[in-house]
Amino acid sequence: MDQILFPSVSWDSLPDELLLGIFSCLCLPELLRVSGVCKRWYRLSLDESLWQSLDLAGKNLHPDVTVRLLSRGVIAFRCPRSFMEQPLGESFSSFRVQHMDLSNSVINVSNLHGILSECSKLQNLSLEGLQLSDPIVNTLSQNENLVRLNLCGCSGFSESAVATLLSKCCRLDELNLSWCFEFTEKHVQAAVAHLSATITQLNLSGYRKNLQKTDLCTLIKRCPNLVRLDLSDSIMLKNDCFPEFFQLNYLQHLSLSRCYDIIPETLLELGEIPTLKTLQVFGIVPDATLQLLREALPHLQINCAYFTTIARPTMDNKKNPEIWGIKCRLTLQKPSCV
Repeated sequence: MDQILFPSVSWDSLPDELLLGIFSCLCLPELLRVSGVCKRWYRLSLDESLWQSLDLAGKNLHPDVTVRLLSRGVIAFRCPRSFMEQPLGESFSSFRVQHMDLSNSVINVSNLHGILSECSKLQNLSLEGLQLSDPIVNTLSQNENLVRLNLCGCSGFSESAVATLLSKCCRLDELNLSWCFEFTEKHVQAAVAHLSATITQLNLSGYRKNLQKTDLCTLIKRCPNLVRLDLSDSIMLKNDCFPEFFQLNYLQHLSLSRCYDIIPETLLELGEIPTLKTLQVFGIVPDATLQLLREALPHLQINCAYFTTIARPTMDNKKNPEIWGIKCRLTLQKPSCV
């Protein structure tokens, strides 16, 4: 601390605001190192302004470390494909996190419940591919400001938990409930019966015989403002459900891939939906006739996207990973810190 910065200026004489400005240019390992210089720098290194966004994707983390980091005021937390299997030992206060991605992580169910029970300000959340439980799903319902929720491929929760969650989260705009393991017909019915009218993007693909035409009718009545709808792999849907889509005055993107009972020729009817822009029908239209369909419906983009983006935080972009458009400042991936 006696080191001279300029001939007559020492580090000790710099105001907190200037040091915080310097610290804000550091990546995560550097910030952790300077926190050990002295008590003042340690205090400043914990300032909430430095911890607004944090990216720890693909890391092996002790849950207690994760909790301590979240307690520093993190708003955006990107942590997919990570490992948090050790028991959670610390007690902690509520978090400020609003945007969180734990997709495809390996995390103990009790640890996940412990972390999420302290989150009440979430606006965007992705738990894709995780084992959940009824207490976890019920805990999520305390986040009444949820706008985007991705539970694709999740498992371990009942239809009553689904109903509770969707009843209380009445501000949802994007919801992905596709391919949830152990989802039964009752799960699907509970979901569609409690959808919020605010939803504009919905993915309920992957339920084959569990999603019926009656469910579709309920869904469309509850969500009249849908812009993007994915019902792929719902083999009980036929072309007699097409009139339901015409009730959606804002529908722009529709996915019916692998709904094998839909007759390819009847897809021409969907071209009459005035707002429709894209149509995904993989597995329905043979390659030999796909070009004919495109020529018959030149105003539509057909089979132009393999993967859904509904409620997903990050599409596969390793060069510039973001979480719902937010680029995390603190990360272990910054080249200067490797």
